Amino acid sequence: MTQNRAVHAAVFSAGSWGTAVAKILADAGTNVIVHARRSEIAGAINRVHRNPGYFPDVELPISVTATTDPAVALDGVDFLVLSIPAQSLRASLAAWAPHIGPNTVIVSLMKGIEVGSGLRASQVITEVTGVPVERVAVLSGPNLAREIMAGQPAAATVACPDEDAARRFQAACHTPYFRPYTSTDVIGVELGGAVKNVIALAVGIASGMGLGDNAIAMLITRGLAEATRLVTAMGAHPATLAGLSGVGDLVATCSSPLARNRTFGTHLGHGLSVTEATAATRQTTEGVKSAEAILALAHTHGVEMPITDVMSALLTEKITLDEAAAALMQRPPKPER
Repeated sequence: MTQNRAVHAAVFSAGSWGTAVAKILADAGTNVIVHARRSEIAGAINRVHRNPGYFPDVELPISVTATTDPAVALDGVDFLVLSIPAQSLRASLAAWAPHIGPNTVIVSLMKGIEVGSGLRASQVITEVTGVPVERVAVLSGPNLAREIMAGQPAAATVACPDEDAARRFQAACHTPYFRPYTSTDVIGVELGGAVKNVIALAVGIASGMGLGDNAIAMLITRGLAEATRLVTAMGAHPATLAGLSGVGDLVATCSSPLARNRTFGTHLGHGLSVTEATAATRQTTEGVKSAEAILALAHTHGVEMPITDVMSALLTEKITLDEAAAALMQRPPKPER
């Protein structure tokens, strides 16, 4: 890629975060094509420059186009940006992989752990596509899609083992309102994003139960502690969890009513079942699917994660809401490290 050559990116697919990142890329001067599963969404983006499924009130840049054909979307792009549910990544990517170019950098926006394998999204990508790790990056940070679409300021971390690839994507998505930083700690950035979803579920439950701000602050703080223990045990740098993809993302997701994991937890705190909360939230909630997988990673690496443990038990209906709250407060006291 040369500096005077236009940069092209394909965003798969046209959900809320995918649409927001498509807007960021286009505002940064990147040519963007969105792969939409539904023809009516692709048609609306092409005709009226809006995504009626998620942001019907926001006009997208004219440089954003859409298609339902993965081969068309992937033709000659510099970046493939993946924003789909983590649990459907493997099957979807297997169908798209033959169309990925030999030099395309794949960027994961996903914040989940694959159930069964315990793999992070970047690991699933390399396993399914055969693309080397140097061509797989992740983007993560405190990024609420609705605020991004409104042009409100935000920042994120672009992590990739290849610093040049990270810098190239950084340039492709740097706008006056969106500031990307780079890192080589893919493990830390990915796990920080995945674990914070589980902690946000717990915070939502506490909020829904009316347990107060002290309880919420406790969950955020101790949640950060257990996330840091896990990433350190898995070879990441603990300082990554003090950055945008760690505490930054954790605070945003735990604090905002726009965050779907917190919202899901709030429904649980109000007494809804997991099935009822799923229907009420109406969007993919990665923390619900990933809690068991994250807990399995913790057990494999000998890491204690009490909040994740309790959330996994609650989400699989092994314990009740009251038992979950009691379990977190009745743990034996210990020194804070």
